[in-house]
Formats: sequence, C-alpha cells, structure tokens
Amino acid sequence: MKASRLLLLTAALIAGAPAAPAAPVQPERVVNFYNWSDYIDPTVLGDFSNATGIKVRYDTFDSNDTLEAKLLAGKSGYDVVVPTGYFLARQISAGIFQKLDQAKLPNLINVWPEIAERLATYDPRNQYAVNYMWGTTGIGYNVKAARDRLGAGAIIDSWDDVFDPQKIARFKDCGVHLLDSSDDIMPAALHDLHLDPNSSDPADLQKAVDLLSTIRPYVRKFHSSEYLNALASGEICLAVGFSGDIKQAQKRAAEAKGDVAVGYAIPKEGAQLWFDNFAIPRDAPDVAEAHALIDYLLRPEVAAKNTNFISYANGNLASQKLIDRAILDDRGIYPDAATMAKLYTIAAHDQKTQRLINRLWTRVKTGR
Repeated sequence: MKASRLLLLTAALIAGAPAAPAAPVQPERVVNFYNWSDYIDPTVLGDFSNATGIKVRYDTFDSNDTLEAKLLAGKSGYDVVVPTGYFLARQISAGIFQKLDQAKLPNLINVWPEIAERLATYDPRNQYAVNYMWGTTGIGYNVKAARDRLGAGAIIDSWDDVFDPQKIARFKDCGVHLLDSSDDIMPAALHDLHLDPNSSDPADLQKAVDLLSTIRPYVRKFHSSEYLNALASGEICLAVGFSGDIKQAQKRAAEAKGDVAVGYAIPKEGAQLWFDNFAIPRDAPDVAEAHALIDYLLRPEVAAKNTNFISYANGNLASQKLIDRAILDDRGIYPDAATMAKLYTIAAHDQKTQRLINRLWTRVKTGR
C-alpha cells in the first residue's frame, strides 16, 4: 500500500513538473551560388553539402552582363558569384565585392602563383577574388566539315578562318555561331586588324565593326552557350567560343560514337586569355557559408574533379597531379609557354566607351 501511494505521488509530481526546455532548433545553413552554365561537376555541390551540412542553392547565367546587372541592382541574394577578370576589375571599383577573409580560406595555399599574378591585373594583391577556371577564346570546328571545305591538308589555326569573308563563307551551309559577347568578339576583330584589342578609340572600334559586318551574312547565331551542344551534335560546324566549352563538345561528340569529331584551335596570331573567379558580394547574406564553399572548391581533389569534368584549366597548382593526363597535356586547355606569351587580356572600359561598344555590338548582331 505504501509503495502504491509512493508511485502515485511520484507520478503526480512528474505530471505537474514543468517540461524540460526543448533543444533550440538550429537554423538551416545555406549558401547561394551563381555560376556560369555547364561549369561544375554535378556531384561536387552535393559532396560539399554532405561534408559541411550547408545546403547549396545554385543558379546559372551565360553572360557577364547578366551577372553584372544583378550585382549592380543590389540585394541579389547571392553569396558566391563568378565574374570574369575585366568585369571583376570594374565591379571592385564600384564597391560591389567585399574583401575575402583569407584566414577562412586555408586552401589558398593551393593557388597557382602564375595565375594569381596574372589575376592581380584586375584585383591588385588578390584581395577580392580567387581564380576558379581560366582559358582562351578560340575556334571550334567540325573536323570533317573543315576537311571537306578546305581540303585534306588544310588546318584551322588562324583568325583569318573567321574574319576572311571568303573563308567563313564556306561554312555558312553547315552553321556558324559566334559568342554573344562584345568583350570577346570585338577584341578578336581588333587583334586581327593588328590593332590594340583594348582600344577605346572610336575609329578603331568602327574598323572592327566594319570587319565584322563583312562576315555577318555567314553567322547563323550569336549565343554564349548553345554552341557547345550544337558542335557536339553536328548541328553547326564552326564557332568562336570558350576553350573549355569546345573541349566539352569534343568530349560529348566522342562519347556519342557518331561521325562528329570536334577540333579546337587557339589562333596562331594570339587570342584572349581570361579568368573566371570566385567573389563574395558586399551584401551577401551568408558570408561564413560563402567562405566555406570557396575553400571547399579550392581543395586539390575538388578542383581536379571539376577540371576533369568540364575540361577547363583551373588556377589550383596542387590539383595538377590529380588531373587526367589527356587534359593536362592538351595544349588547347593548358597552353605551352610560347602560346601563353601570345595571349592578351582585356581591360574594363570606361562607361562612355562601353556604351559605344554596346551600340556597335547591337549593330553587328542585327546587321544594320
């Protein structure tokens, strides 16, 4: 009986006692990543989330203008973005980015000094950005179509293959694409004319437009991403595009085991060398998570995984021992020293010049 009373009393006390406070709910950790299309191994972001518990919200763009418009508007909601070098310089001047906290990026030790030094042209002392991938703007082509039109012994290796109307006209029937990017095509035209690719002289820019107007009738489309699949499928046979995109097209065509073979040429006269880089917007909502993502992507094994998948050179020297030899030894991806010496970089134009270039570029595309 006493035992029964004791049990009842204990039960009553337990029932009347205040509940133990619930453990606080930890807020979900998120990082918002805005990157170029077709520009990462699709397994990497899931691996990052598994390793860190940070969820990735991932969006893509296909032009620097699209990225810049969002950044200039402010409150984009993005934590990590990937601007190209000459845009990066202008955006740093506009106060769009915050300085990287290098103490939170231990994997900076893996950065390739030569690439970091070249990137410093846009980001002095490498305070605001770290390189993700880099490459060249060159010529992609269907090997069979080129052989049929130019002869068995002919090779595509010059800007004349694009800017000589008589030569590019031979490819009209099988399809020609150019990047929808004045920052790539206008400098290439200036370079072909033996003018400064960075010229802001209106007379020089008009000469570039005049040259581009002579080949405009043979260009099917201006687009900065469609040419990848179009080359791989044989839908088009010539494109001016980014090295890694064309190398991806080459890889996809080979995997399809059809009759399409894709080649890539860095024109012998020289071509544009560009850098795509991680940066954190000044108003990023998740700064700690942004640093965590960048640091993860700077791991040698992760950088190598991305390069092996997308066929772009990266700015991570330590990753090279993990990169497929076929990619590392491909001089279209990792150019030799002689070719590197001929490559030029693009500087950001002042607003007045950029407005002029934008108007001229619209005229080129519309053919008016």
